[in-house]
Amino acid sequence: MSVVLIVEDELLELEFLKAIVAEELLPRDKIITCESGTQAVKVAKQYRPDIIVMDILLPEMDGLQALQEIREFLPQACVIILSACSDFSYAQTAIHLRVQEYLLKPVKPSVFKKVFQDVLSTASACQVHAHEEIVEQETNQIYSIKKSLKYIHDNFKQKLPLQLVSANVFLNPQYFSRIFKKEVGVTYIDYVNKLKIDHACKLLETTSYPAYRISSECGFTDPSYFNRVFVQQMNMTPKAYRRKHLSDSENKG
Repeated sequence: MSVVLIVEDELLELEFLKAIVAEELLPRDKIITCESGTQAVKVAKQYRPDIIVMDILLPEMDGLQALQEIREFLPQACVIILSACSDFSYAQTAIHLRVQEYLLKPVKPSVFKKVFQDVLSTASACQVHAHEEIVEQETNQIYSIKKSLKYIHDNFKQKLPLQLVSANVFLNPQYFSRIFKKEVGVTYIDYVNKLKIDHACKLLETTSYPAYRISSECGFTDPSYFNRVFVQQMNMTPKAYRRKHLSDSENKG
């Protein structure tokens, strides 16, 4: 679906532009209009248009100022400037803001129609490319997380800082942390600690190792931290867990 934003404060001009744009769009596409630069920024944030048709001399905030703000959150939107301003400085600013076309008023309907058709084609191609990039990025993220999970399961019994795992999948630690929680549903540290405590429970059930040794066997460098994490997850200390397990086993026997 394409969303087109037309920013024009002259009613007749607005209706003229809207009529031509409507002829080129599909029923599922959307046309949004507004009459000031301030409104343009607000509406662009809400509807995130693919194409913007912008006048320059607007109330409250001129079109180029509005576009400068819009570019901060819509860098890929295609923009047509339609204005009576022929000053070269305006054109220079428009080029800097990556405007596709700069048309001078009054513009012939056939000229505007041709320009809009070209920009619409460009915007459609950008949408497809953006979608492909998103799909590829998501696929890469899933692959990276699957690879990291295997590495975690193979190595959780040793000290396993996030930086080590993120480096193993060639990702920035902060980015890795964010996508890990998104894909797995829990934070990295919570996931690793769950594996460590599950292993600790098995050792408490099957060995007579003291708590400090179990802490070391599970990759904790600080026994007191191991104890805190264990209590946080199991609602009892390691010693209490072992006593409970022995008691449960005797009762079953």
